[in-house]
Amino acid sequence: MFWRPLTVLQKATHAMTAPSSIDPAQFLHEHLASASPDLLRSMLTMFINTLMSAEADAICGAPYGQPSPERINVRNGYRHRDFDTRAGTLNVAIPKLREGSYYPDWLLERRRRAERLCPLWSSH
Repeated sequence: MFWRPLTVLQKATHAMTAPSSIDPAQFLHEHLASASPDLLRSMLTMFINTLMSAEADAICGAPYGQPSPERINVRNGYRHRDFDTRAGTLNVAIPKLREGSYYPDWLLERRRRAERLCPLWSSH
């Protein structure tokens, strides 16, 4: 039957509405669990590179590429290193500094997993 009274359609539509709120952590966990390992590796690589970039900016005293009177150091390229995680081996770009050095402590420990960086990932 193709025709229904309007009141029947309204009741059916109302019963199928989406919930008014979701748990973001649960939503992310469900979608990452069903995602391709390449997606997870890509997200982890981006997160780790962004974290290291922010740490290097803090050491330099100013964001990358922005002149500032507070700047005390300058970036000088990147060194690439492999970092083993449950999602696979990631090729991360560690910022080099013109003076001194930057190497994250958490990357120095052999076989330490990326999940320790974010308790959200290790708790599920």
